[in-house]
Amino acid sequence: MHPTYELNDAGDRYFDGLVDKFSRSLYQAPRGELRLAMLDYLLPQMLELTQQPVLDVGGGLGQQAAWFAERQHPVTMAEPSLDMLTYAKHWHSEAKRLSGEAMTYVHAPLQDLGQQAPGPWPLITCHAVLEWLGDPRSAMASLASLLAPGGQLSLMVFNRDALRFSNAVKGNLEKALSDRLEGMGKRQRLTPISPVTHAEMVAWGAENSLEVASVAGIRVFQDYLRLPPASDKERETLLALEKKYCQQDPHWRLGRYLLYTLIKPETSQ
Repeated sequence: MHPTYELNDAGDRYFDGLVDKFSRSLYQAPRGELRLAMLDYLLPQMLELTQQPVLDVGGGLGQQAAWFAERQHPVTMAEPSLDMLTYAKHWHSEAKRLSGEAMTYVHAPLQDLGQQAPGPWPLITCHAVLEWLGDPRSAMASLASLLAPGGQLSLMVFNRDALRFSNAVKGNLEKALSDRLEGMGKRQRLTPISPVTHAEMVAWGAENSLEVASVAGIRVFQDYLRLPPASDKERETLLALEKKYCQQDPHWRLGRYLLYTLIKPETSQ
């Protein structure tokens, strides 16, 4: 019998008890490897990186925090799951390429960061977090309030349109037609409870005076393959295909994740 999990009072899903599943399913599998490879490719293109301080919101197992720390950014990693945060601390401490001064850890959800990590921050990353919140629209407002004028927000979200298309490809036609796409958040399956659309991201950004500077699709093709790549050469070809079309219309729109850079305008004098 599978264990069950409950959403918190805010309707959010945390991931205590799921460290092994996350590590195995998301980062030791082809999907996770491709996701990290695409972020490694896209982030230097989509962000202006000057070794500025970074707030990593919902940092999970710590991969993204480590990526920035390796590039000499002081990183504050915030994570609401104590299990996840403990794993990240241990992994970072064992990574010889990371200095102890590179990381600060905050055990807190996004909604509490106005008190625990107020900034304002020149660079915030929030990857694969909004789709696990009961109210992602309010979360966008919280992120905007933490961002310094002229600051950059790197936001990655689970794409509702891609989820609909994937269900149709798998033959779940009634589910796709009725738009019953959200997960319940009560089992180990990792279907997000609040998948979002590009239109919502643009609208919520505008509500908070954030300008969309760039957008890309992550895993544009991989999730629709009938057969996974069977050799290193096929995996290299798939990665090249993803890189070629991840920012080209219409392909980026069906990425399993959408990656944005949003800018908070400088305060007018």
